[in-house]
Amino acid sequence: MAVNEGLASLSDHLYGGAMAVYAAGMLGYAAEFAFSRFGRADGGSAARAKADLAVRAAAAELTREPALVGAASGAGEPTTPAVASAPAAQAGAHGGADEAADGADLRRARLFGRIAVVLTLIGWGLHLSSVVTRGLAAHRVPWGNMYEFSSMICLIAITAFLVLLARFDVRWLGVFVTFPVLVYMGLAGTVLYVAAGPLVPALNSYWLKIHVVAAILASGIFLVSAVTTVLYLVKDRWEHQLAEVAAGRAEVTAAMRSRGGIVMKLPSAASLDTLTYRLIAFGFPVWTFAVIAGAIWAEAAWGRYWGWDPKETWSFITWVCYAAYLHARATAGWRGKKAAAVSLVAFSALFVDYYVVNLFLTGLHSYAGVSA
Repeated sequence: MAVNEGLASLSDHLYGGAMAVYAAGMLGYAAEFAFSRFGRADGGSAARAKADLAVRAAAAELTREPALVGAASGAGEPTTPAVASAPAAQAGAHGGADEAADGADLRRARLFGRIAVVLTLIGWGLHLSSVVTRGLAAHRVPWGNMYEFSSMICLIAITAFLVLLARFDVRWLGVFVTFPVLVYMGLAGTVLYVAAGPLVPALNSYWLKIHVVAAILASGIFLVSAVTTVLYLVKDRWEHQLAEVAAGRAEVTAAMRSRGGIVMKLPSAASLDTLTYRLIAFGFPVWTFAVIAGAIWAEAAWGRYWGWDPKETWSFITWVCYAAYLHARATAGWRGKKAAAVSLVAFSALFVDYYVVNLFLTGLHSYAGVSA
């Protein structure tokens, strides 16, 4: 059946529109961070003193309640002013004006954050429409090559963020999810792009609707877990610096002032560690099913369940790495940096499985490349 060129063109335009709206949403999330920072210490000694007091108050709060801020604690609203309100009252003669300015900035921050969420929802709708029209144009499921697969992974990542946002109000995660999604979509829309067309014969199977969907779903979730892993490492380093300040072994530095509003807006390192674990625990069974379904498809297509093809090998390595992460947490009690290291190794294996294997290695799965 001939490709519907009109729908194919519409799909491409919707894809570009989704990217543009996601980019606007990312700027909105970034603006929320910018207006909720307390580290604007360049305005004079009073501002620096206020920032120092805020950092010290945060250090004291961390010492009292290490896990006070959790992933489900309404972290979408800036948390800095609540911590900094007591020190702000001691900021000197300009305290009243500073507090009024902070209140205005906080209202702007909330407004930018809410606008960013609306833009993300609009972008998600455009993105979904792009996927649907691509499938209608080609008269098949819209995940038959690397461009379409990448688009679907990004759609799942944004969907996972929106689900978390509805459940936990994790608006702080927005800028950190939309940025890699935009990079991913940009790469897919340029380097990996192929025009809509029929499936190659090897992919023309009902298993495409089962095996590949599971792989896409798991990959999108693992992408978000990699983001939360990196954020955990950033927050953990910050909390260690706060502990040094609280113990009197270090002074507040300019870097701590300038980054304070950004890093402190994140949940605690322990909460980020737990969120990463929950994401991986959800995605791992889906990836396991994808590997099993792929083996069954391989037996139907090539007469064997497993042949150590590069794609099969790296899919298995990815499975082993994520299994090691979950096993280490469940049996050895690994938390924190050790678990984060395993999480990043596992995501690196997933990256190799998708990009390196598809683009640079030759095997039975070579049809998944850009020339599909």
